[in-house]
Order: sequence, then structure tokens, then C-alpha cells
Amino acid sequence: MIQAQSSLPITEIIAPLIDALSSHNQFVIQAPPGAGKSTYLPLMLVKSGQVEGRIIMLEPRRLAAKSIATYLASQLGEPVGKSIGYRIRGESKSSQTTRLEIVTEGILTRMIQADPELTGVGMVVFDEYHERSLHADLGLALALEVQQVFNERLKIVVMSATLQHLGLDKLIPDAMTLESQGRSYAIEQRYAPAPANEHLVTHICRQTLRLLNKESGSALVFVPSVGLINACIERLSQDINLPQQVEVLALHGSLDFKAQQQAIQPAKEGYRKLVIATNIAETSLTIEGVRIVVDTGLENQSNFDLVSGVTKLEQKQISQSSAIQRAGRAGRTESGICVRLYSESLFNQSAFHTPPEIQRSDLSSLVLEVCGWGARRLDELQWLDIPSAAAEDAARQLLTQLTLLSSDHTLTQAGTRALQLGLEPRLAAILLRAPQSLLATAMACVAVVEEPLRNNEDLAGQVLQLVQGHHAYQRRLLTRIHSLSQKMAYRFDCKQVDLEQLGNCLSFGFPDRVAIKRNGGDNTYLLASGVGAFIDELSPLVKHDLLVVARVQKSRQADGRILLAAPILRDGLEQYHPLEQRESLIWDSNKQGMRGEKQLRLGALVIEKKVIPVADLDSQAITNGVLDFITEQGLQTLPWSDSASNLRTRVLCAKEWLPEMDWPDWSDESLIADLKQWLAPYIQSSRSLKDLQKLDLFKVLEAYLGWSVTQQLDQLLPTRLPVPTGGQKKLDYQLGMPPKLSIKLQEMFGQPSSPTVAQGRVKVTLELLSPAQRPLQVTQDLAGFWIGAYKEVQKEMKGRYPKHPWPDDPASHVATSKTKRQLNSK
Repeated sequence: MIQAQSSLPITEIIAPLIDALSSHNQFVIQAPPGAGKSTYLPLMLVKSGQVEGRIIMLEPRRLAAKSIATYLASQLGEPVGKSIGYRIRGESKSSQTTRLEIVTEGILTRMIQADPELTGVGMVVFDEYHERSLHADLGLALALEVQQVFNERLKIVVMSATLQHLGLDKLIPDAMTLESQGRSYAIEQRYAPAPANEHLVTHICRQTLRLLNKESGSALVFVPSVGLINACIERLSQDINLPQQVEVLALHGSLDFKAQQQAIQPAKEGYRKLVIATNIAETSLTIEGVRIVVDTGLENQSNFDLVSGVTKLEQKQISQSSAIQRAGRAGRTESGICVRLYSESLFNQSAFHTPPEIQRSDLSSLVLEVCGWGARRLDELQWLDIPSAAAEDAARQLLTQLTLLSSDHTLTQAGTRALQLGLEPRLAAILLRAPQSLLATAMACVAVVEEPLRNNEDLAGQVLQLVQGHHAYQRRLLTRIHSLSQKMAYRFDCKQVDLEQLGNCLSFGFPDRVAIKRNGGDNTYLLASGVGAFIDELSPLVKHDLLVVARVQKSRQADGRILLAAPILRDGLEQYHPLEQRESLIWDSNKQGMRGEKQLRLGALVIEKKVIPVADLDSQAITNGVLDFITEQGLQTLPWSDSASNLRTRVLCAKEWLPEMDWPDWSDESLIADLKQWLAPYIQSSRSLKDLQKLDLFKVLEAYLGWSVTQQLDQLLPTRLPVPTGGQKKLDYQLGMPPKLSIKLQEMFGQPSSPTVAQGRVKVTLELLSPAQRPLQVTQDLAGFWIGAYKEVQKEMKGRYPKHPWPDDPASHVATSKTKRQLNSK
């Protein structure tokens, strides 16, 4: 079987790679899908015996890691765990004789943190690196430092089918690059965008059935979500056009390993397979017999919102590299067909790579790891993409709140223990902050939060199933709890799990996600972070006024959707969380006025309140109250004069037209976020809306902008523009449009071309008026107007306004606002 694979395209670079091991320690390998880079190449490295020490290969997905290890072990005629092993979260099959260990998740990071020299490891391979997971980026950054500082003999190999445009040549410029050309079999590319108004499921099923009835072989369909997988399977299983002897199967990350293996193994004799999958099947897997790929071109992509602290799940168009990977599933064992359910132009317009996780994810785990490594800031390590300072600061704030990070950016004792546990920071905090009496409850809580049931937001209900022994993931969860128990030196007993204490345990890791039911809301809540959220109206949790939310997901709606939560009692809040006493000025929407309140608060939540006279409030409480009112009601509550609005618009336009200059961000979101900085000093005496309306907002904003920046703005985007008559006319600025100058046509005589602003980058739109101030022409091309459309205007205007000049050569005529008689009398 090994010999039979020698025809794989990757074979051509095996010998050069092995020969170069003695002279190079960094390699970049690019090979198309199906070339054998994830299987044949590491196997040949093992068989060559030229790598001193164990080879560690990082795979982005657990299914791929287990499947590749199982397959390679079978090629050697050995059980998994002998020469070929694997380690994933909660499961390990390796031994002292293991030469190639395939790992995933944060396993490589744990290995490096525990042993910076990577003793006994000769090579680290990063497979499918184009996916750019946080774990892969962190693993590569740490491996490079290990190679430079601790173990210069370590070999680093970065592999993918699509590495171009990533910038690896800048990160590892001395790496030897090897490229495997071609593939085993050709793949025909087709495009079949959906007709207007056709439902996605209908289009997927129609195209899939057509291919199954016309083509031989099994089919793999890529869809963005588990919900769509189930909808397609239900539709196809009932369709009379589905050929006989076609077995329809699902493939996604929520399935157990046995079900996943069933999807990727060869079809039964005489049968074909139709596998409907998420992007779990995009890389490193060969589904036997597949020669048809149907690609929706969609994926669900998570993006972390820094302001709300909530992850937003969005359905997006995949990148070109992902599309290439998906198509490659069809050409593994014979020539294939890939039908993309979108247009070729959309494919060509797509980004080549998906934005990496390091630019769109919660960075708290990454920052914890980097601090554990001994770096104070992320930019002390080598990255392909350095995340924004705002994202890093947000992560530090959360870690500090969880007591895992100290103010000097070093780990606390709890932070060091969190790293050793290998958990997400929030989940580690649950275990580390729970008293001994609640440790069993905390462990059950963590295990279920890591792998919750779909479409079930009741954490207590899921933990009850675990305690009673009939959870859908019973064996998996108990294995995970056993692993955590060993690390915590604690003997877990299901009988010690207290369901009533789940909310308290959850709050140790999610203090910013304590939620209180909104006034008058049946299923809407406010989180301590200030974010709004809602829960399904049929959920058993709706009856509770206080919840702790473990999973909340932003969608297109303003509020996030609560996906997993547990109730918490007021006593628990007071026992485990410091509640703040505050006197505040509050907007009373019923009375349309301000009132004083004494409040008991947790973050943005008001747990208890009592009305007090406004006169009893100090100036700081009043200022905070006014700022809260503006934050809640919006900037439109401020007294925007024309001059204030114009100043803000000009700043926003300058930021768009002159992006290389350091203009402030005056968007609604930014101004509201910075209210304390620019507005607070001017409203300390405002005790009512009437007081607020006396504010001179133009002067406030001008002071916030600063004298030098204001001068620069006036020069580059002036409020008034000199005109040929010698005077100045007002410029009207609007967002998304060039500035407009309304002026009588005769006053522009002698002006050969349109005026500009912003260093000549933006032409002014001229609204040319008749002597009666009526619009004649709107143009940004004054020179073109003079030699073109002006002739028609001249012909008409001479008859209507004979007393005014209408010269044949307006570009060289004297500008005027006078009549011909007034001009001649001068």
C-alpha cells in the first residue's frame, strides 16, 4: 500500500526535503489537495530515520488528527500508539516508541510551555497552516522562539495547499521552499448560481440530485451549518429522484468519532455515499470514492466584538483558498467535478485567504499563554499578523477581572494554574475560584460548557442529565471530568454536584455575563457588561429574573441570543461578588425628567434601587447620570448647532479622504465611548435636560479636537471657499459625498476648472445657480461644463435674463454678481 502511493505528487519533493535536513532547519511546503502532504510526507520522514527525535504534526481539527494517525499506523501494520500516535483534548494514544505524534487544539502549546527546549522533539510540522487558527499562530510563534533560543537543531515545517499571499517569506525568510506541482487527477470546475428567489436548501438539493443522476461516484456537499445539513438530509431523503443505493450521511464537529468515521470510510459494496458537511471536511481528509463536490461557497465565521465582549456568528462567503481546498476533495482517487453554487465572478472577487483568527477572535487565551511564556506584550513574539492594541487590552482587562493577570502584565498564582489546566481562561477561573465544597459542581459545569448540547440553553438541565447518567455525551464528559480531576488532585463524585449552585460556579468565570431581566421584558435581559440579550420564549429559564450566561451570540439583531445559561440567586451574587453602592442621576422616561437613585449595582446591572432627591446627589453622580443618559439615548440628545454638526462632519470626511493622517474617530460609537473625556468637564452643573440644551457643543468639540488639529482641518477642509468675485462662499459637507458649493453661475466666470479640497484629492461639487438663485447645473467638471453644456444654458439664459452677462468664453470672463449695466457703469 505504501509503495502504491509512490505516484502521489508529493513524492517529487521527499528526497530534496530529506537531503536538506542536515543544512536547513526551516521549511515551507506547498502542495495541492490530494498530493499526500498530510499522510505520505510525514510517513516518509518517519521511515527515512533522518529526523533526530520525535516528529510533532499540528492538525487544525480533531477528526483529521485521529483519522491521519489511524491511517498511517495501518500503513505500517501497527496499532495506533506505537510508531504513530496522536493527542487531542481528553484523549491520547502515544508511547515511548512513538516517532510521529499528531496533535491538535492547544497540545503543542502545552508541550512548549512545559518544556521550552522540546526535549526529544526533532521536528514540528504545521499542517494546513493557511487556516490560521489561534493555536497554529501561537504554536508557530513559540516554536520559532524555541528554535532561536533553546533548541537550534529543531526543524520547523509549515505546509498547506495555499500559502501564497500569507507573508511567510517575511516571517521566516531563510526557510527552504519546496513546491509539489500538479495533482493526482483533474477536477472540472463548474459554476451554478441560484436563480433569483430560490431557497438555498432547494438549490443545493436540486443541483446535488442532478449530479448524482448524471455522474458516477460519491458526492460531498459543503454547507455552512449543522442546521442546513439537517434540512438538506431531510429534503433529500424524501425525494423520489434520489438514486437507489445512495447513503446520505452528515459530517460535522458535533458528531462523535464513530459517526464521523462512518462518513469518511468507503461506501458499502454496491452503494454510493452522499456526505453533507461543514468545513470540517475541507482539509486533510480523504472521503473514499468522492468525485463530486457541491460547494455553497458559504461558511459560518465567528467575529469577536470588542465593545460588547460577545462573539458574532456571521454567514460569509468563503475565501478562494478555502474554495480550492473544497474542490480538491473531488480529485483524490480519480478525476472529479466541483460545482460551485455561486458565480465565477464572485469567486474571483473573493479574498484569497480568510481573515486569521488572531484578527477577529477573543484574545484572552492567547494573552494568557504569552504572559505565561514570559512576554509582557504580544509584539515581543514573531507573528504573521500582530493583533490590534485594543483587542489585546480587552483581553488583559478580562484576565485581570478573572484574577489571572496582575497589573504589571505578569501571571498571578491562579493564572499560572490556569495555564497548567489547559482550559479557556473563563473555564479555568470557574475551577480555581470555586470553594472546595463546590468543586464537583464546578467540574460538571466546565465539562458541559465546553461541549453543550445544541438548541438547549438550560445548563442545569444538561448537568442533571450528566448526573443521572443519560447525557448524549455521557462518556465523553466523564472522561473530560476525570482528566480535570487528576489535574486538580480531586476525586469527583456525581453525588456532590449541587444543581442550585451552578449559577454561582458559572459566575466565577463569567462575572460580566450575570444578567437581569429587563423591566417589562418577558425574555430580554441586560448583562453586567451592558450588553442586551434575549432567550427563547419557550425556555424554562425565562421564569428566572437573574441568570449567568455562558454562551451568547450576536446576530443581525441588536441584542445577543442566549445559548447557554444558569439561574443565580441574589444571595449568591452578594456572597461571591462585590456589589457596588452608587448614587445616580437617572432619566425617568415616564416623567420625561431626571430623578435621583441610590443603587446596588454589579457592573451595568441595578440589583436594587431607591429614589432620593436630586439635590442630595454630588456633582460626580450627576455627571455620570447625564453621561449614562446620553449613552442610552444617543448623541442626538445633545444640542447640535449647525456649526457643531459641520465640524463633526468635516472631521469624519477628513478621516475618509486623508486616511494617512492621524484624525480622531468621531463616529457615534467612538464619541459615546469617550464621553467622559470630551464632554464630562462641561456638564458638571447640568441637572436637567434644560441645562444640557444650553451647552455650546461647537466649542466643546473644538476644544476636544485641539488648536493645531483645528488649524490643519481649516486648511485642508475649509468651511468657506474663495470664489473669483473676490469673496468667500460657504461649503456644505456631507458624509459619503464631496463638498458642495452653491453659487451663481456668473460668479464662477474666469475659473477654468473645479475647485478642490483635501490636498486636491476631492473635487467640489458646484451647484451653479441662475440670477434668480435657481439651479442650472450640478457638476464636478467645471472645465467640461464651460466647453459643453454651458452653450445650451447660455442660449436659454440670454432670453430669460438679458440684463446679465452670458459671454461666449466664460472661462476667461470677469466673474461678477452684477448686471451688464452695473458692470459697464464701473
